[in-house]
Amino acid sequence: MKVGIIRFPGSNCDRDVFHAVQLAGGQPDYVWWNQKDLSMYDGLVIPGGFSYGDYLRAGAIAAITPVVEGIKEVVKDKKPVLGICNGAQILAEVGLVPGIFTLNQKAQFICEWAELEVKTNRTPFTRLYKKNEIIKMPIAHTEGRYYTEYIDTLHDQDQIVLRFSGKDPNGSLEAITGVCDEDGMVCAIMPHPERASESILGSNDGLKFFKGMIDY
Repeated sequence: MKVGIIRFPGSNCDRDVFHAVQLAGGQPDYVWWNQKDLSMYDGLVIPGGFSYGDYLRAGAIAAITPVVEGIKEVVKDKKPVLGICNGAQILAEVGLVPGIFTLNQKAQFICEWAELEVKTNRTPFTRLYKKNEIIKMPIAHTEGRYYTEYIDTLHDQDQIVLRFSGKDPNGSLEAITGVCDEDGMVCAIMPHPERASESILGSNDGLKFFKGMIDY
């Protein structure tokens, strides 16, 4: 599977994602912000970082770059798209997933390991996990607090992907830290699976996100 990894000025997790995709058996390739035609890719990952310095708000400037049109075409083709941290903020900003990721409740940067509950395994990224399985991945964000006015719809349509288990570090609504679109093909998560892709990093729980996508 050929996986495009989107790069913006300020991206800083692109190499980590490249390595994780390789570990999972995929063929990663970097894609710059000004590339419109992404039809050659079987799936996409939008990695974390601080695109355009998070000016205005996280993901706001990246959301109006040419590559977004290509991402939307990939979504129309029902190919898997994963947004991680800043990538999740970008997907929410352009309306490809419901809700928003806004300033943490304590308005400060949080960088720590988190226990997470997998709430659905119907997405390509979570299909190798058991429903309600507890996994461990790190978080690193200032604007990761999830909110939506349509929480009942998310429950009804099984669009909640990840929740914090026990402690909710950023004040997210119902401790939600990952959501998907109605089809489950577009997934936006704040935790970093690429930073939990090998046991030497402290956990390899995140590798299944990439294996599930690549073997889909």
